[in-house]
Amino acid sequence: MNYDVAIIGAGISGAMIARELSCLNANVCVIEAEADVAAGATRANSGIVHAGYDALPGSMKARMNVRGNALMPIVVKELGVPYENCGSLVAAFDDEEDKSVDMLLQRGRENGVPVKKISGEEVRKREPNLSRQIKSALWAPTAGIVSPFELAIAAMENAAANGVQVYLSSRVTAIFRKNKGFIIQAGPNCIETRFVVNAAGVYADDISRMAGGEAFTITARRGEYVLFDRSQPVKVSSVIFGAPSEKGKGVLFSPTAHGNMIAGPTAQFTGKEDTDTTREGLSAVMNGVRRYVPSIDRRSAITVFAGLRAMGNRHDFIIEESKSAQGFVNVAGIESPGLTSAPAIAEYVTGMLVSMGVDGTKKTSATRIRKPIEVFAHATPERQRELIKTDPRYANVICRCEHVTEAEIVQSIHRPCGATTVDGVKMRTSAGFGRCHGGFCMPRVMDILSHELDKDLNDITKCGEGSWILANKTKEGAR
Repeated sequence: MNYDVAIIGAGISGAMIARELSCLNANVCVIEAEADVAAGATRANSGIVHAGYDALPGSMKARMNVRGNALMPIVVKELGVPYENCGSLVAAFDDEEDKSVDMLLQRGRENGVPVKKISGEEVRKREPNLSRQIKSALWAPTAGIVSPFELAIAAMENAAANGVQVYLSSRVTAIFRKNKGFIIQAGPNCIETRFVVNAAGVYADDISRMAGGEAFTITARRGEYVLFDRSQPVKVSSVIFGAPSEKGKGVLFSPTAHGNMIAGPTAQFTGKEDTDTTREGLSAVMNGVRRYVPSIDRRSAITVFAGLRAMGNRHDFIIEESKSAQGFVNVAGIESPGLTSAPAIAEYVTGMLVSMGVDGTKKTSATRIRKPIEVFAHATPERQRELIKTDPRYANVICRCEHVTEAEIVQSIHRPCGATTVDGVKMRTSAGFGRCHGGFCMPRVMDILSHELDKDLNDITKCGEGSWILANKTKEGAR
C-alpha cells in the first residue's frame, strides 16, 4: 500500500486536508485510530465559527482563523452542511471586563476583523433574554455556528468520493524511515508513503516523536458542556462569550446548527483519555450561563458531555515540516479556533506539500461538491410523498424524536466512508439525538446496521471496539 501522502488523524483538520489533497493527482490515505471520522475533539466541540478577534496579531492562529472564517461559507455550501452566520457578542459586566472588550476591539482591528463595541442597551435590543447587568459588549458580525462533526464527515465523504483511502480502527503504533519516505504500522495495515501529515490531535506529540520529529508537548484540556432541549424558552440568536478577566473567559452560551442551545466549556487539564463529566464541571457551566441568562432552567438540559482540546506548549498552532524528519508535516496544537481554521489549514498544508514535491496538478475527475442526505422531516408534504414513492423505507420512521426514516439510515451506511456503528448513524442522520437518547430507536438502528453490513447483531457496536451493546441472547445468558 503505497501513497504520496498519509494523513494521521480524521478529525476536522485531517478531514479538510484530505479533501483539499483529493482534488490533486496525488495518492492519499487517512489513518484513524477510532472506528469513525470526527470521533475525538471534533465531535465534542462548541461548533463556533470564530470571527478572529481573539488570536494574537501575526500568530498562525490569527492568520488561519481569519482566512478560515472567510472560507467557511463557501465550504459549507459545497459540502451541504448546516451553518448560520449569527454573529457573536463578548459581554462585559464591570469596568475590568469593559477594558478587555476594548483590548479585543483593538486586536480584532489589527487582525482585519469587522468588530465594534456596543452598549448594554444595544446588547439587550439584540438579545432580550440577556442579563440587565451587562455593561457593554464586542459585536463581531462574521462569527457563526456550524455542525462540527457533520462538517468533518462531509469533508471526508468528499475526499473518499475523490479517491482518498480511509483506514479506520487503525491506531498508529510505529513509524519507520525508508529511503525518502516512511513506513507506518497502523493496526493490521503496513502503509508506505512519501509524506506524512500529523493531525493526530492530543496524540500529535507522540506521533512526532515516533517519526523522529520535533519534541513538543500536547496537553489535553477537558471541556464540559450542557446541551438544552430545542423547546426550552430561554434562547439567544448570537454566540455569547464572556469577556476575558483574571478568572479566565468563562463559558459561552450559543445556539447550535440544529436549533438547540449549548453552554460550556470548562477548561481543566487532564489525561488524554479522560472525557468524563464531573459534578463540579457541570455546576460551573450552569453557574456561568446563568450570569448571561439568569432564568435558564437546568431541567431543560437533555444531555451533558465532555471533549478534549489539544493544547500545545508553544501556545500557537504548530504547522510546519519537521526539520529532523524530512517529509513529515506537523499539524499540531490545533485548539480553538481550530474548527474555524480548518479550511485555511487545509489550503496552507496542501501548498506546503506541493512545494515539497507532491503533484499539484488538478484531478479532472474530482469534485468539491458533496450532496447531503435529504432530511425527510424537513421536506414539504409533496416532496415527502415523492420520496416514499421512490423508496418505501422513507415511510418507516425509526427515530421518533428526530423523525429519521429507515431510508436515511440506509443511505448513511452506504455513502463513502459510511456509518458502521450506532454513533456513526447518529452523527450522520441525528437518529438518537432526541430526548430519549436512542432508547426507542437504538435496537432498530442496530438491526438496520446488521442487515446492511451483513454482520451479526452481537457485533454491532456503539462506537467501535470495546463498546459492544449486546453480549448474547437473554436465554443463553440465563443458563
